[in-house]
Amino acid sequence: MSFIFTIIGLMISLDVIWWIVFARLTNHITGRMVVSIFMVAMMVGLIAVIAARLSRADWDRFIPKFAVSAIFIWHFIGLGLLSLIALALIPILLGQKIVRVARAAPIKVERSVQAPAWSRREFLRFAGAMLPPVFTFSLTGIAMAQLNNIRVRRFVLPIATLPNELDGITIAQVSDMHVGRFTNGEVLQTMVRMVNEMRADLLLLTGDLINDALADLDTGLELARALEARFGLAIIEGNHDLIENPAEFERRVRASGIPFLLDESTIIDVHGFPVQLLGLSWTRVHGQERDAAIGAAVKKLLEQREAGAFPILMAHHPHAFDAAADAGLPLTLSGHTHGGQLMLNEQLGFGPALFRYWSGLYTRGRSKLIVSNGVGNWFPLRVNAPAEIVHITLRQA
Repeated sequence: MSFIFTIIGLMISLDVIWWIVFARLTNHITGRMVVSIFMVAMMVGLIAVIAARLSRADWDRFIPKFAVSAIFIWHFIGLGLLSLIALALIPILLGQKIVRVARAAPIKVERSVQAPAWSRREFLRFAGAMLPPVFTFSLTGIAMAQLNNIRVRRFVLPIATLPNELDGITIAQVSDMHVGRFTNGEVLQTMVRMVNEMRADLLLLTGDLINDALADLDTGLELARALEARFGLAIIEGNHDLIENPAEFERRVRASGIPFLLDESTIIDVHGFPVQLLGLSWTRVHGQERDAAIGAAVKKLLEQREAGAFPILMAHHPHAFDAAADAGLPLTLSGHTHGGQLMLNEQLGFGPALFRYWSGLYTRGRSKLIVSNGVGNWFPLRVNAPAEIVHITLRQA
């Protein structure tokens, strides 16, 4: 909690600093008013959203989606970019200032009889002052256009150890629905329709059913019940599911009757052959010890492995793949990364900066991992990381 307050305090402090900078950039009252209105709206909006979540109130959902998107984009992208640019420019500007002072000579200033109402310099300063709202609202418009887009990403995976009976088995993977602030309404109904039209043999939900609020859990569970598969489905938890109240989330999902795997396994008969689904719970260890904790949890879970069944590991965090591959598990399904969320291309962006595996298919020996970009969003903007439903067909190698 102290970390959250530190980040919020830093954001508000940067808001104030940049408010002063951009307000002083222009001498025109209109420009200063626009900058002030924008900055005040961003600060008040951020405080309102955070306060609503900390108090577990529902009133933040009545803030227009466009406004919440703008608040997120400004504070997570705009402020960061401006601060990085400022850090890079400060030494250069200081150097130029020192040079000008050193070379300064008395200059005779002649006052013009009639100065233009709007000089080129004043216009450029005014345009610079307008950068924060123009940048923020432009990206927000792009984000709003993306929020209802979902693609189907298909994989055909050759598996060396796949039994004859399971050759051609299909799996629909739905990850990171994040039902709540940015993912609601029509897009979720579209997702249900797209999944059900697949008529997959198995339906596997790999975490983050809700964005953060338990008020959205009933909607999430209704959606899970509406999803269809020929032989069965299962769900695991993700980190966002546990933000508000982990115990209550787990209790309510268990009570729903949907097969919920918390470091547990279940066997589903598919075409007369047992398929064992092994569901990893979210590892609540942070920092440098997380990967080791995930690996230990995977090894503990795999003690439940049935020798005669075909195993599939469901793990929200993709780094579980390392331990799964070491154990020779043929298939792991993960999410969590949102495909990197903001990517310059397939190899540059937040994905590879934060994760070893961030989107698509990875192979180690005979083991394969699929990392889904996810259906929903905790952050409104995606760049080169589209929302998706994953469809997998398994074939004998």
